[in-house]
Amino acid sequence: MTLVLRITDRLTEPTPVLPALPAGTDPLLQLQYETQPPDGPGPTRCLSHPRELALRGIPVLCTACRARRDWLLINHGRNVWICCRCSNQWLEPEISRADFDALIAIPDGTTYPSVEQGLTALGFDGAFAGTYLE
Repeated sequence: MTLVLRITDRLTEPTPVLPALPAGTDPLLQLQYETQPPDGPGPTRCLSHPRELALRGIPVLCTACRARRDWLLINHGRNVWICCRCSNQWLEPEISRADFDALIAIPDGTTYPSVEQGLTALGFDGAFAGTYLE
């Protein structure tokens, strides 16, 4: 299941605008320039991941309830967060936006007016803490 959340009730800090780089510059600087998110609020995408998740061979565990599966992956800009049914969530630097994009099979999905309403609608607001939904 894929859904798109629009952030309409939060203010975001503007992303610094990088100057255009001339051709033949350092490839890492060019990559940094090309992967900058656009200015202003953008879509926050979520992806249900019901199976176990392993990063670098280490299974992901929720630090609050010790759950091992049934995650919600949240992508905004270049960052990806993992959210547990108990509502515990954390930034996961091991998952890139490219990794997130590779997990999405269907690019369109349900749209919610805010992240909080999406988390509630999908059951990741703590209401189903300690349970696995299949």
